Amino acid sequence: MESPSISKFTIPLSCFFTLLLIIATLNPVFASKVCNFPAIFNFGDSNSDTGGLSATLRRATPPNGETYFHRPAGRFSDGRLIIDFIAMGVGLPYLSAYLDSLGTNFTHGANFATAGSTIRLPSRIIPAAGGFSPFYLNIQYSQFEQFKERSQFIRRQGGIYAHLMPKKDYFPKALYTFDIGHNDLGEGFFGNMTVEQVNASIPDILDKFSLNVKNIYNLGARSFWIHNTGPIGCLPYILVNFPSAQRDSHGCAKPYNDVAQSFNHKLKKAIVQLRIELPTAAITYVDVYSVKYSLYSEPHKYGFELPLVACCGYGGKYNYSSSVECGGTVTVNGSKIFVGSCERPSVRVNWDGIHYTEAANKFVFSQISTGAFSDPPVPLKMACHQV
Repeated sequence: MESPSISKFTIPLSCFFTLLLIIATLNPVFASKVCNFPAIFNFGDSNSDTGGLSATLRRATPPNGETYFHRPAGRFSDGRLIIDFIAMGVGLPYLSAYLDSLGTNFTHGANFATAGSTIRLPSRIIPAAGGFSPFYLNIQYSQFEQFKERSQFIRRQGGIYAHLMPKKDYFPKALYTFDIGHNDLGEGFFGNMTVEQVNASIPDILDKFSLNVKNIYNLGARSFWIHNTGPIGCLPYILVNFPSAQRDSHGCAKPYNDVAQSFNHKLKKAIVQLRIELPTAAITYVDVYSVKYSLYSEPHKYGFELPLVACCGYGGKYNYSSSVECGGTVTVNGSKIFVGSCERPSVRVNWDGIHYTEAANKFVFSQISTGAFSDPPVPLKMACHQV
C-alpha cells in the first residue's frame, strides 16, 4: 500500500497546540513545555553519519559536502543531514563523530553512527565488496558506554580536554536519536535472500534493536527520538540492481518498499512494548517513510524534480552504477571522466543513488520536527522526558 499524501497530515495551529495539551495530560512522561536538550547522542548508519566511517575506513571525497561545507565533511551527501538539522533545531552545534580523533568537540554530545552500519552483526565487512560497517549497533552501544565513563574521568582529571566533554548531568537530559535498520534490509536483499526471507528476519533484527535501546536506557537515557526506515524501493541502487521488481505508480520497486513498511509496522509495535518496559522513558516514533515517499509521489509540489535519478553518479536511466561511485572516475572512449554532481542539487532528491541531498534532508526535517509524523504527535522541541 502506498503512503498517503503528505498534505493529509496538515494540522491547524490552534488544534495542534490543543492536541499537545491533551497528549501532555494523557502521557505525563513527556514534557508539557519546551525541552532544553543540553546534548544529543546519535546511533545510526549513513543517513546520520557525520564523519565516523570517513575517519576510519572509507573517506568521503569530493563532491560530497559541496553545497554547504564546500568540502567533504564526512557526510555522504552534498551537504547537511537530518541529524544536522535536528541539532540546529534544538539549538546545539553539529555533532562530532565519536570515531573522529581530529578537531572533535563532544561538549554537547557525540555521534556513534557510521555509514554501512546495521542493527545485527553484518556478514560482510567493509572494505570487502558490498560490505557493511563493523560498527553495528551493539558496538555503537559499547562505544557510548565507554564514552560516558571516560568522558567523566577526563572532566574530573582536568586539563585542556576537560571542556570538550559533556557534563555528567547532560546524559539523563540529552536527546537520544536513532536512524538505523536500512542496511539490515539491504544486506538481505544483496545477500541473495528473497523478499519473503528478508521479511522473516525483521523480528530478530528488532529484538536486537530493542535490547540496545534498553541497554542505553539503563545507562541513564530517558528521551528517545526513533526514525523508521525510508522507502528503500525508491533508491536508484535498488532500482538498478533489481530491474525486474514490480514498480508502483511512481516508479519505485514495490516489493522492497513493502518490506520497509513491514519493518516500520513491527518497529512501531516494538516501541509500544518498550514504553511498557521502560515506563519513565519518553519514546517518540518518527515516520520518516511517509515524508520521504512524498518526495517521490509529489516531487513538483515540494519544488523537486527527477526524484528517482541520482544527482551525483554515472550511467543509465537512474544515473547510477554499482561499479563507479560519486566522486570516482570512469573511462569513456579512452578518457577518464570524473563522476561529479548535477547542476542543481537544490531541486534534487537523491544525491548518489543511496543517500539524500541536503535539500531533501532539510525538507524531511521541516516536516518531522513539527510532530505531525510522530507517535505520540509531539514536536521535536517537546520530545523530552518530564523531569
